[in-house]
Amino acid sequence: MIAADQLLALADTALREHTTVVTALPPLLPTITAVAARLIETLRSDGRVFLCGNGGSAADAQHLAAELVGRFLCDRRPLPAIALTTDTSILTAVANDLDYTQVFARQLAALARPNDLLVAISTSGNSPNILRAAEAARRQCLTVIGLTGRTGGKLLPLCDLCLCVPSDVTPRIQEMHLLIGHILCEAAERALGEEHR
Repeated sequence: MIAADQLLALADTALREHTTVVTALPPLLPTITAVAARLIETLRSDGRVFLCGNGGSAADAQHLAAELVGRFLCDRRPLPAIALTTDTSILTAVANDLDYTQVFARQLAALARPNDLLVAISTSGNSPNILRAAEAARRQCLTVIGLTGRTGGKLLPLCDLCLCVPSDVTPRIQEMHLLIGHILCEAAERALGEEHR
């Protein structure tokens, strides 16, 4: 059993790590701004946003898609976003009949158009199914946005823009991905919500 002082130390360490990574994000602001502009441009020109990730990053993909389709902070028209992580029949069929590395790429081949955008989320930047999705997106002339950890991994060169969170700790990276995602959702909502009132 974990003692109370150990729990306190654990929580304190997590909060300190979180704060350290948050305060290291300002150098990413130009890239965040560029990603927001690309997102707004895609949605303004009737493109769609596809998102994918594994584990916690799959949850982030679904969360951000929900913010765009539903609402973030205000009422406005729904924005077209699809999390490629949600259809268990497609995921299991592709994984079983083809290969798990193709679960997102196959959906993009079926659904994506050249004016669309892919948000590829991988804390390591090295998840094989995310890399295959980015490759498929590039072949189909989508904009590829990466959300990764410090180095960007193998995903970095496959991206038009990549937000590499300056951390090697998976939970801290995921926390920043959600923060960045919320910034992007608010930017899209403000830009496009005002245009369609």
